[in-house]
Amino acid sequence: MGVWRWRRNPLRRPTDLFEAWVAFAALVCVLLVAPAIGWVAGVQVDGTLQRAAREQRQERHLVPAVVVRPAPESAADGSADPSTQQTAPHRTQIVASWTAPDGSSHEGTVPAAEEPPRPGERFRIWTDAHGRLVGQPLDPSSAAVHAGVAGLAAAMAAAVLVETVRRLVVRRLMHRRYIRLDRAWAAAGPDWGRAGAGS
Repeated sequence: MGVWRWRRNPLRRPTDLFEAWVAFAALVCVLLVAPAIGWVAGVQVDGTLQRAAREQRQERHLVPAVVVRPAPESAADGSADPSTQQTAPHRTQIVASWTAPDGSSHEGTVPAAEEPPRPGERFRIWTDAHGRLVGQPLDPSSAAVHAGVAGLAAAMAAAVLVETVRRLVVRRLMHRRYIRLDRAWAAAGPDWGRAGAGS
């Protein structure tokens, strides 16, 4: 849009040529600059997430745990919101014991790995070096996927921004053209079609 205004034409206005350059600059930005921004953003996010994944793998440990007994229903139900219990799948809470990497013993309430849990069954949980329960560390492939999505979003945002600026510039040019046309018509309009008025 607008590039056709480069054509040689005796009616071409300076604003038409300016609009053509704006359209060309917007096209270059969308085809070259926006992907470059997306690539840089994706690389930055990937580096950050990969570092976080490495740190989590170093700080978090998969330790064996043993089922001690089912958790009391009041403790399992009281910590959850009643509205979410209807939509979220229910996982049985159990009391388990485990030994932390530093050698300390711990016991706490955790979701059951299998249904129904039986006392004495073994399963594994993620803890930090001191035995506190933590989530599973970030997987490198998942980090790469998140980085790719972030890069794509950055590229799309840049392209949308460029197109928005182009449309605002074109709208401003159209507004100025209408103002000039109104002024020209106001100057020539009263004499339009009158004999001897030079129109």
